[in-house]
Amino acid sequence: MSNYLRAPLRVEHIEPKINLKMKRAVFPGSFDPLTLGHTDVIDRAIPLFDEIIIAIGTNSSKSYMFSLEQRRVFIEKTYSEEPKVKVDTYEGLTIDYCKKVGSDFILRGLRNPADFEFEKAIAQTNRKLSQIETVFLLTSADTSYISSSIVRDILFNKGDVSLLVPPAVITGGIQKDS
Repeated sequence: MSNYLRAPLRVEHIEPKINLKMKRAVFPGSFDPLTLGHTDVIDRAIPLFDEIIIAIGTNSSKSYMFSLEQRRVFIEKTYSEEPKVKVDTYEGLTIDYCKKVGSDFILRGLRNPADFEFEKAIAQTNRKLSQIETVFLLTSADTSYISSSIVRDILFNKGDVSLLVPPAVITGGIQKDS
């Protein structure tokens, strides 16, 4: 069929859908301490959301290496130049906190298949109970081995963690033994 016999395409002006609701994500954790694995996930999530709340969960039955205030300062110093990142603390269920702050998303980092299986069950439960979606980001290959528990173990044994944590953690109270 020749081009002359085709009906001309009708082009309509399509108005962009305006979504006035802020895309806010909650990145929950104990951050005991904040690691480069955490910052890798946060840094890559910043372009995806209008706001990321790094929510430090507290559990009275758990003991921490760093106080809540120290952990908060580590994060605030690390992201002091990033207006999209906020820091808060909470107790209880993460989905209840999300509802309180008006977040439809939970941000989680995945290091390995075991993380995925664990996080998948929690994400499915959260979605069933609250309609809150969990967004998973894979950690970068160069940070996937880092965990707060490994960092704490190195610190406990007076090792150097400067390649595993952001500078704010080092300057915020961890003394490197030479």
